Amino acid sequence: MTERFNEWLMDKAKAGVNFSTEQLAWLNLIRDHIATAISIEPEDLDLTPFNQRGGLGKAHQLFGEQLPKLLDELNEVLAA
Repeated sequence: MTERFNEWLMDKAKAGVNFSTEQLAWLNLIRDHIATAISIEPEDLDLTPFNQRGGLGKAHQLFGEQLPKLLDELNEVLAA
């Protein structure tokens, strides 16, 4: 799963998408959540450990309107 995640990050970088350190920390948490729960939904971001970092509201602040698309992509890439 880590390999697929890293490939996804490299594909994003090649497409000109760069994530901040805080965004990368969240993406790693999302990856870890998918590893144990098989998928992630927006409401999961109000659960531990996400709620300790500001929950769904903070995720929206960090990723904006791209959040649903990012979650869908990560579910597809990592749950495969």
